[in-house]
Amino acid sequence: MRTYLEQRRTHPVVTQMHYARKGLVTEEMRRVAERELLAPETVRDEVARGRMVIPANINHRGLDPMAIGVASRCKINANIGNSAVTSDAATELEKLNLATKYGADTVMDLSTGGGIDLIRETLIAAASVPLGTVPIYQAVQRVDKVTDLSIGAILEVIEHQARQGVDYMTLHAGVLLRFMPFISKRKMGIVSRGGALMAEWMMHHHQENPLYTHWDEVLDILKRYDVTVSLGDGLRPGCLADASDEAQFAELSILGELTTACWKHDVQVMVEGPGHVPMDQIEMNMKKEAEICHEAPFYVLGPLTTDVAPGYDHITSAIGAALAGWHGASMLCYVTPAEHLGLPNLDDVRQGVIAYKIAAHAADIARHRPGARDWDDQMSDARWSFNWEKQFALAMDPERAREKHDATLGHDAFKTAEFCSMCGPKFCSYKNSQDVTAAWDKYMVETDGKGEAATLAPALSSLSATSDRAVAGIAQAAAAGHKPGELALQAAKERQVQRRARIAAEAG
Repeated sequence: MRTYLEQRRTHPVVTQMHYARKGLVTEEMRRVAERELLAPETVRDEVARGRMVIPANINHRGLDPMAIGVASRCKINANIGNSAVTSDAATELEKLNLATKYGADTVMDLSTGGGIDLIRETLIAAASVPLGTVPIYQAVQRVDKVTDLSIGAILEVIEHQARQGVDYMTLHAGVLLRFMPFISKRKMGIVSRGGALMAEWMMHHHQENPLYTHWDEVLDILKRYDVTVSLGDGLRPGCLADASDEAQFAELSILGELTTACWKHDVQVMVEGPGHVPMDQIEMNMKKEAEICHEAPFYVLGPLTTDVAPGYDHITSAIGAALAGWHGASMLCYVTPAEHLGLPNLDDVRQGVIAYKIAAHAADIARHRPGARDWDDQMSDARWSFNWEKQFALAMDPERAREKHDATLGHDAFKTAEFCSMCGPKFCSYKNSQDVTAAWDKYMVETDGKGEAATLAPALSSLSATSDRAVAGIAQAAAAGHKPGELALQAAKERQVQRRARIAAEAG
């Protein structure tokens, strides 16, 4: 529980950016530094600069603070929420718990059906990760038609959700009336729900986007609760044919303008990015956002790299997500197998989260983030030593890893075996390679007058420093007086004795 928050409640501005610009390191910043292996002062400076955000509404008491920014690990978001057709609070709570279990760093409640308040209250009470929303959805639920909305009603919903404890909000303030002619040139028009709603309102009233014209009023609300703005990409491309077009980049220029307006109010802000982008355009998109939006964290949906794999869009988009993370995206919004087809169920959430954890982790490795590859090195050690239980524990989805292994070799005896069902005991390259190394070490011992065991490193050094003939000579000298294969067999047996002793020690 964030008990330290009480002292801030009387402050007119309570944002992390506000305190960072005053030179203060908040408790949230210290927690982020601990999680990211960064100095607290580095976190403070990145937040002050606007390159990092810590979504942490003062009313979200159960939050474990985290950061989104290029200096921190690449994060993933999981979208959940009901629709007018299906789902309820209990189901969405199950999705939240599943998403966070498998590693979602934030969760967005995109509910558009009934019981929105109950769902949100339930999720905020249970979530230790930041919760995001799109306030326009609830605002539309309160009126008969989208065109009945007023700026007063929108601001009321924004403050209502901020008071509930929402940590960040997607606001489609960059969809402007003057961009509407660009839409008619597209293959798929506007695919963002929020963007389409705002466009419908503007075209009906022949007025500018009310969020854009009342942006300062929006920020006055958000800075009292420390709600991070997620500038919605209402004109994002919904197919490869529309990627990187004038509508997308016209909106992006406005998002850059709105970013600086947020910073003038000490309000934290990140920028949402495109949904469907060919691989060859992803790097350019990441660099363009950083330039136009002054290096504010980039939060991208996918992007999907092909349009022809419905049912597998968690894969088509994870390809783009990994590239986006490598080239500077700070958070990746997951896509599930249900994308374009229906509301995600629990298994869809699981598959989407895992696909995006893979993408984000691959990006962290490519960007050489502190400690990112340690996990992989531990897995390599576990694989090389045939430590199956440790392999399961280290896996992104431990249950799935165990399930796949046990489908063919389910008996406990196979948890210490030096093979899986792919190669079997005769063809396992790990086992055979270790026997080869053990034999070579045995040869080195046999040719060492002191009889001291040679390590693998000297063995490799000898190999690199000698000719094939010299290596053959070492082997022949070691084998002198022994039957063919005798030393290699002894080495393999000795390795097995050592291995069984290690397994017994690990078992306690």
